[in-house]
Amino acid sequence: MNIQTDWVERFPGLSRLEPPIKELLLSRSVIVDVPSGTTLFGPGNSPENMLFLLDGTVRVQQVSDTGHEIVLYRIHAGQSCVLTTACLLAYEDYAADGIAETTVQAAAVPREVFDDLVAQSKSFRDFVFAAFAKRITDLFRMIDEVAFQRLDVRLADKLVNLANSDNVVKTTHQKLSVELGTAREVVSRQLQEFQRRGWIEQARGRVSLLDMTQLKTLANHNT
Repeated sequence: MNIQTDWVERFPGLSRLEPPIKELLLSRSVIVDVPSGTTLFGPGNSPENMLFLLDGTVRVQQVSDTGHEIVLYRIHAGQSCVLTTACLLAYEDYAADGIAETTVQAAAVPREVFDDLVAQSKSFRDFVFAAFAKRITDLFRMIDEVAFQRLDVRLADKLVNLANSDNVVKTTHQKLSVELGTAREVVSRQLQEFQRRGWIEQARGRVSLLDMTQLKTLANHNT
């Protein structure tokens, strides 16, 4: 598959666009490759392109005035960034950081092309707002979790979701605290409790999940 000529087909919403719209996206886009750890955007920057992620993962996180960090969401292959969409639509600067967690490949569509398509193409506009609506729903769910759900439930869910095929999470207490929007000390205490129960085993930079059944049961406990 030729990435430059076929990337639109990787996005279900875009693949249904009219041929002239597809051709415009393909002819005006540029494929960019970004190494892991690169900051793609940050507060005070204005988006110049709409990025459609073809490969890799981007973490979008926000830092408060007091220095606390929280992960808002992740962008995976086949998705676009709702924050970039919002900033493009409103002509606003970014209010959060987008960081490449892995090597990233994306199709960059210039702002002027995005503006023209939103104004002139109903099918493209429908795609943009459908993706926007889904991510906003996800953000409200995240706010609900942070505000109302127990930390042990959220931590168990996060460990289960981040685990690799060997049931190992390669992370630190600090990174987990950013994921959950809480203090590192709070995460450390809860991990110690999980370890006391025999559910996990901790080592430097990694958490091994020993009892996935118990962790999943707790993760599904929403009361």
